[in-house]
Amino acid sequence: MRLFGNHRGVGGGPARGVPPRARVLVVDDEPSICRALSIALTRAGYEAKWTQSGEGAHSLLGSERFDILVLDLRIPDVRGDVLYHLAVSLQPHLRGHTLFITGDVTDRAQVLIADCECPLLQKPFRLEDVLASVGAMEPPHEAEESA
Repeated sequence: MRLFGNHRGVGGGPARGVPPRARVLVVDDEPSICRALSIALTRAGYEAKWTQSGEGAHSLLGSERFDILVLDLRIPDVRGDVLYHLAVSLQPHLRGHTLFITGDVTDRAQVLIADCECPLLQKPFRLEDVLASVGAMEPPHEAEESA
C-alpha cells in the first residue's frame, strides 16, 4: 500500500519555471480520492501531495510547509479533529486554510467545523467544488502582493 504521493509536474500542471499557485496537502484514507484530488489540483496549477494516514500527514506537516490542507475527517489511524489540531499546532496558518471532506458528519465534526469556520464538502463531492474551495483559501500570489 502506498502511503505518500505527489503529482508535481504531472500533465496539466504549471509550466516549467512557473511556480505553483499554492502547496496543498491532501489527507484521505481512500487512494482513489487522493489520486483524483492530487491530479485535479496539479492540473489547476497547485503543487499537491497526498497521504492516506494521519501518521503520514504528521510526518509531512512536520517537515514541509503547506498553504492549504484538504482533510478527510474519518481517517482510521487518527481522528480528523485530532489531526486538524496537530496540523494547526505545526502550521498555524492552516487554521483558516483547511477544507474538510467526509462521508458523514458526526456531532464532534460539527463542533470542529463551527469552531474553526473552515469549509466542509460531503462525499461524494464534485472536483469543481474542491477546486473552488481551495481557490477561495489560496494565499495571494507574490505578484499580486507587490502590485
